[in-house]
Amino acid sequence: MNYLHHRASRVLSGIAFLTVLLISACDTDFLNTEPLDSISSEATWADAALSEAFIFNVYSFLGYGGFEEQMLASITDEAMFTHAGRNINTFTEGTEDPTNTGWMSPTYQWDNMYLAIRQANTALQELPESTFDNPELRDRLLGEAHFLRAYYYHQLARFYGGVPLVDRPYGLNEDYSVPRATWEETVNFIVADLDEATRLLEGKGETPGRASQLSALALKSRILLYAASDLHHGPTAAAASSTLANYPHLDVIAYPGGDRTARWQAARDAARAGLDAGTGYKMGLTEPVSAEQGRQNYLSIAMGGGSSVGDAAAAVELILQRTATPLYTEESNWPLGPIHFGINNGPNGYHNWAGNTPIQQLVDDYEMMDGSSFDWSNNELAASPYEDRDPRFYVSVMYDGSGWKPRPSDVEGIEPYDEIQTGYYDDGSGGTIPGVDTRESPVENWNGSRTHYYVRKFIDPDPALKDNQSSAQVIPWPFIRYTELVLNYVEASIELGEEEEARAWLNQIRYRVGMPAITDSGDALRDRYRNERRIEMAYEEQRYHDVRRWLIAEETQGELIETIDIRANLKPGQQPHVPYKYDPAVYDYTYTVAENTENESRTWVDKMYFRAITRDEINRNEALVQNPGF
Repeated sequence: MNYLHHRASRVLSGIAFLTVLLISACDTDFLNTEPLDSISSEATWADAALSEAFIFNVYSFLGYGGFEEQMLASITDEAMFTHAGRNINTFTEGTEDPTNTGWMSPTYQWDNMYLAIRQANTALQELPESTFDNPELRDRLLGEAHFLRAYYYHQLARFYGGVPLVDRPYGLNEDYSVPRATWEETVNFIVADLDEATRLLEGKGETPGRASQLSALALKSRILLYAASDLHHGPTAAAASSTLANYPHLDVIAYPGGDRTARWQAARDAARAGLDAGTGYKMGLTEPVSAEQGRQNYLSIAMGGGSSVGDAAAAVELILQRTATPLYTEESNWPLGPIHFGINNGPNGYHNWAGNTPIQQLVDDYEMMDGSSFDWSNNELAASPYEDRDPRFYVSVMYDGSGWKPRPSDVEGIEPYDEIQTGYYDDGSGGTIPGVDTRESPVENWNGSRTHYYVRKFIDPDPALKDNQSSAQVIPWPFIRYTELVLNYVEASIELGEEEEARAWLNQIRYRVGMPAITDSGDALRDRYRNERRIEMAYEEQRYHDVRRWLIAEETQGELIETIDIRANLKPGQQPHVPYKYDPAVYDYTYTVAENTENESRTWVDKMYFRAITRDEINRNEALVQNPGF
């Protein structure tokens, strides 16, 4: 049901928004005196369609998923947000406080999540007493409500730690002072909801964009993996950070102690249950595919069945997605949602906005095709840094000289070869030609990338969508996909010492994209796995949480943003191409890594493990305790 996630206004009440259904219905009973500007609770829960519509409104708090103009990637070592003044640097520079929080998506903001939870609680209170005659639908809606409440609580938990657990809709004039639950209590609450969702959704089938039994199993795998991780084991977290060690409410963000092995076993078992219940895309291979096939496989996964360029069968990879359609009037009027991801992030030479551009740290972490690491100190590799890399690199990143779609008509005279230009090129007369996709371009230079890269993943490469503007893409957002289950299972297996099992599953992911098997063990295997997760799940809102729960955020988030400076100098005796085109036979190319501080200067302080609870929220609920460091 592609209309399912049409963005609903947050000010709509859980009942009154259903008015539109009455307006569109054929009502010939002119003696009906019930006002048409509201719908009673009794009427809602007596009608199957209205009850289902109520649940659809609970889904609306998922928003655009990760397809917002500003992405979570841009407060990680994946990306940099190009445009200043968006309050991203408030967070990345470590200056966030309860009165001045950095940019946050509504998909995890404290107040928005509790609005969503209130709607879910209303459904969970009313559905058991509903009077419509469809018990199978009732169970499905109850299962979806349990899943959605768990999802929204898991969003709060992974950004804030333990939170107040509210399991019923509060009425007027009630005491809203609810203390934060411990981390253990919060995890247990989420797991209990997911277990109930799993029971209720058994045999109900899967509809794109809606919760299923498999999505409940998968989300359970995620929260239990987080629960087992270093950040949430009190002794390990305290040893890593004095800010965490001195926090007087450590049990709100971590287990004070306990059996970590049991927690890893629970995480492994949950992941395995999801693996056995689902099917990934082209898993089970016993050797690598070709590099060309590897690119196509990963492209198909990124497209999620939403592009004619990818394999539609790859949609099986999606366990929970945010569906998209160009019929959404709101999204068509303003390009901030999934159907306009291309214009939000594509190159300025296509009249796009270069929103969340890859940084050099991400580019450098893509392996060579033989499985070795890229190394700038290797002169041969440094001379041609974009050759012979992991096939996922070419699907995920646009770089200087890479091919792309046909240029808009007003740009094709400057660049008729459909190649990305993010460097600076010798004009043969002592001058320099800036690339059409740089900030010195004659085409909307204010929208040029500051890192000299552009994101390619999730932008439909169909040449019919020429400039990402005249036609909208319908690529789904992957809230959860099958490969995350595989990675969760691998991580838990490593931590339990089951290395052979971990390598076997990790190699299936690598074979699918054409990469060779790994043979590492011990710490090297853990590091290899972590990089594999980084590359496979790039731009999928995983990295932010992974570096924190692994307690490595100081290493990854505390570095200045690195970019690339690309220069093309004419070889002796050669004449420049006019217009310029990438050609190593004519030009000598140099690539210099540089630090960028013109838009933000990143740092790390340990309070950044969790987000600040705003002063307004604490003023509303005096029982709340603030997160460490704030």
